[in-house]
Amino acid sequence: MIPINREYLLDIMKQLIDTPSPVSYSEQIMPLMEALAKNLGYELTYDRKHTAYITLDGEDNSHTICVGAHLDTLGLIVRHINADGTIATRNLGGINYANLEGESVTVITRENQTFTGLLACTSHSTHVFDDARTLIRDENTVIITLDEPITCAQDVRRLGIEHGDIIWLEPHFQVTKSGYVKSRFIDDKAAVAAVFAGLDYLKQNQLKPHYRTILAFPMFEEIGHGGAVVPDEAESYVALDIGLIGPDYNSDEFTISICAKDNYTPYDRALTTHLIKLAKAEKIRYCVDIFYRYGTDASAALRSGNNLYAAAFGMACYGSHGMERCHVSAIENTARLFISYLLDPIF
Repeated sequence: MIPINREYLLDIMKQLIDTPSPVSYSEQIMPLMEALAKNLGYELTYDRKHTAYITLDGEDNSHTICVGAHLDTLGLIVRHINADGTIATRNLGGINYANLEGESVTVITRENQTFTGLLACTSHSTHVFDDARTLIRDENTVIITLDEPITCAQDVRRLGIEHGDIIWLEPHFQVTKSGYVKSRFIDDKAAVAAVFAGLDYLKQNQLKPHYRTILAFPMFEEIGHGGAVVPDEAESYVALDIGLIGPDYNSDEFTISICAKDNYTPYDRALTTHLIKLAKAEKIRYCVDIFYRYGTDASAALRSGNNLYAAAFGMACYGSHGMERCHVSAIENTARLFISYLLDPIF
């Protein structure tokens, strides 16, 4: 079995998760990515969608493959500053407001000033409101109250906060003694960490991918168009993204989920079958599933008309789009399958 440096993997994952990058907000995560890439001897390039790329020379450069793991996370955006100084929000991605109540947040202005606050329901106390337990939590009933002496909308605007500012959720990253990782944004920063663990393995063993490889790190996956633009020379796109856990699925928190179909399309049969073969050869705990309310950058690439073979896999994650959990062994196995694919790709 391919050895993975667990300490390195978890350190990279914590750095990524603790750095804000809600959909479209790349100002903090990209300097971190540049530093992480530089430590392994690589440089980032970018396209106009702020997708970061690392390009790896192959043993055979006659073909080019692409592997993507998205950097954007769920978040919120300032929708309106209410008369009493509370802030109404819009969703960036598939947020479930029901699991946000009581969360600490940071509002990031266009001048990169930051202000912390609390996400609260308008009926915030059972001592005060009859409907505190029953009111549906959504964007009309969940507001932000800033950790500042605010009494009106003008007080908020004096801080430099305006419509369209980004709101980041506190992730609460932790690793238990038994190896469970609990945090917001395991989707998809665990997969990005798995990519770096794979690059570390290649460096330590002086290995090259079989074919020229482009690693893509999009910023718009959570709203469906992260993989819409793919470098012209790429012949395939494999998305590293979370698997799901539920009644219709075979996965659990120790398992790699190989996606046969998402909410848009079946994935390429030959490429998916090849990933299954590689998982078996590496003795990786895996399953094959189809997903209903789920899509990846690989299917976004197909929807946009790119001429590609597409596939997807990644660690199965409990509680997706909330406080998520998976076992570190599943992230390590994601790195192993990523390495196996780079060394033995197929179109």
